[in-house]
Amino acid sequence: MAQEIERKFLVTGDFKQAACNHTHIVQGYISATKEHTVRIRIRDDKGYITIKGPSTDNGLSRYEWEKELSLCEAQELMQLCKTGVIDKVRYLVKSGQHTFEVDEFHGANEGLIVAEVELQSPDEEFLKPSFIGQEVTGIPRYYNSHLMEYPYSKWSGQ
Repeated sequence: MAQEIERKFLVTGDFKQAACNHTHIVQGYISATKEHTVRIRIRDDKGYITIKGPSTDNGLSRYEWEKELSLCEAQELMQLCKTGVIDKVRYLVKSGQHTFEVDEFHGANEGLIVAEVELQSPDEEFLKPSFIGQEVTGIPRYYNSHLMEYPYSKWSGQ
């Protein structure tokens, strides 16, 4: 099984000048429970289906399986998704040996910016860029599947 290990942070500073690449992502969820999620993603002109298992280690890791689809297949499967979509631009920012994926959300989640870094082990050290703020690893309200149903724009006291 492929195990995903990542940490997630709020973004508090300028990151765009340091970005080496960016892509537009629209994604929906066929299923989103504590036990698993089944996600359909359109990233620029490619499609993907991803299945994720439950989070372990306080949200630090979980099983992840992903397969590339044609754009047409992904668009068809988006019709099976729950109401609502995640719309974001993902920026890649290198920091030391790691690359941070910085997601700037749009639509109902406008104003939220989070960064994730994938690790090889839960205790792996990494260099935090200056734009990294509070860690939100394992806090469900920051999961994309949660943001689809309870968007950032509806949070009180953001």
